[in-house]
Amino acid sequence: MHLSLRPASQDDEEFLFQVYAGTRAEEMAVVPWNDEQKHAFLQMQFKAQTQSYQQQFPGAKHGVILHDGVAAGRLIVDRADERILIIDIALLPAHRNKGIGSALIDDLKTEAQETERPLQLTVENFNSAFHLYERLGFHKIGEQGFYWLMEWEPIKRAKTA
Repeated sequence: MHLSLRPASQDDEEFLFQVYAGTRAEEMAVVPWNDEQKHAFLQMQFKAQTQSYQQQFPGAKHGVILHDGVAAGRLIVDRADERILIIDIALLPAHRNKGIGSALIDDLKTEAQETERPLQLTVENFNSAFHLYERLGFHKIGEQGFYWLMEWEPIKRAKTA
């Protein structure tokens, strides 16, 4: 498995929408709307999320995840303060459960260890990804509504005199 990231661009907007829509597929399956209504709703939500991320995290890096050279998902990371914050990590359904998310998070844990900064993310308390994050060493440090803030802490190095 070869993973890489490339910066997201305006040309990726439709792909990024498809990734977003894939994260909402289960939810959309149970609403009594036609496909056009679902698409319009998802477009509205995607645009709102995109604007919110840009306002809250103006320095965040937006990347397209490439799995063996094929666009597989998105990763948004903010390194603006004393932490590394995973704002969003999402994969198209066909690329899930293949170790891609775990590998990317392991890379970010390595960066966090090298820079001695905590790695944080938020997850909905009903999202099954919560268990993945626990297996990867994250623990809950706070909550806001149905979102939990989770953190992985680097091992502190001994200071030499």
